Amino acid sequence: GVHMTTTEGVTDGIKGFLVETRNYGATAAFWKSLGYESVVETDHGSGQWQHPAGGPYVFIAEQHERELVTRPVLTVADAEAFAPARAPEFAEPFTPTHWGVRQALVLDPDGRTVALEAPLIQGEGHHHG
Repeated sequence: GVHMTTTEGVTDGIKGFLVETRNYGATAAFWKSLGYESVVETDHGSGQWQHPAGGPYVFIAEQHERELVTRPVLTVADAEAFAPARAPEFAEPFTPTHWGVRQALVLDPDGRTVALEAPLIQGEGHHHG
């Protein structure tokens, strides 16, 4: 496809933020108090919240297994063509997810994770991993 608004090989900017929490209800209420509205809620302590004025979404996910993370989620038009001038350190390569994208995790210079999401390749997805 032709991407008029994207620079080949880099990202399309921040699409959203992942916010992990110990208590979905409390965190959802916090973001609601800041003007965010529920767009999608799952039955397992997670949901996507969007501000009516626009801007990145907030995806809240309950997490009890490990230390909580908050990370920006950037979109990439084509995982195969992703080749920024400064090659990032990958914590996880592009992998199909159960929510219908390919996701990679890259590390910033301080070791924080940044998520990159790209479209699935034809025929990928919905397998158990």
